[in-house]
Amino acid sequence: MANRVALVTGSSRGIGRATALALSRTGLDIVVASPEIENNEKVAAEIRACGGTAMTVFLDLSSLDSIKEAFGKAIKEFGHIDVLVNNAGITRDGLAVRMKPEDWNLVLQINLNGAFFAAQQVLPGMMKERWGRIVNIASVVGQSGNPGQANYVASKAGLIGLTKTLAQEMGGRNITVNAVAPGFIATDMTSVLTQEQKDRMLAMVPLKRMGEPEDVANAVKFLVSEEAGYITGHVINVNGGMYM
Repeated sequence: MANRVALVTGSSRGIGRATALALSRTGLDIVVASPEIENNEKVAAEIRACGGTAMTVFLDLSSLDSIKEAFGKAIKEFGHIDVLVNNAGITRDGLAVRMKPEDWNLVLQINLNGAFFAAQQVLPGMMKERWGRIVNIASVVGQSGNPGQANYVASKAGLIGLTKTLAQEMGGRNITVNAVAPGFIATDMTSVLTQEQKDRMLAMVPLKRMGEPEDVANAVKFLVSEEAGYITGHVINVNGGMYM
């Protein structure tokens, strides 16, 4: 049987990169997908250096044409995509009362619409094969809310709702759809916070440390494995106890 193939969106760095590397180590062929062409190539080179197989695609989740083109290219190369990890996400923070329409729209467009249209590209093939795994990277704030992030929170809460609906629609075809909701993880997204903001967040984490991208990648790795074949429509919290 040909190797199974995983496409990870936003895999040029952070959680996406850690996930691509972790899945490669389990024997999956990897499609590294993001708008950062140079970083995509670096991650693919890391995978190949460890003996894995990887290709890169330019993927702009704000454009349906780009989504179709990227997935088409990957499917042409490998013949199929068996695992989709919808990891890509952006923030454009601001209080709701003053949030610009373009900041609301862009975050929803990439974080939620992008994930939905990405799933649409892989579902027909998964249905035909009667096997598939989709893992959506949500967020602790999609469950708890967070002041100043109405757009981001709405996109991540929407992703959890999408996860549950797709799980119900696809269960009969042996396709599982789950979400992982990271908490406070050490990535580029959190590196911009001040020490005071970090300390305030850490005070809410019972494990008293930030998570690492690998902590999230390990949860994804489990959900796409055969061992997780009877888990679907579920949200795994990787948040150090920040939200229970």
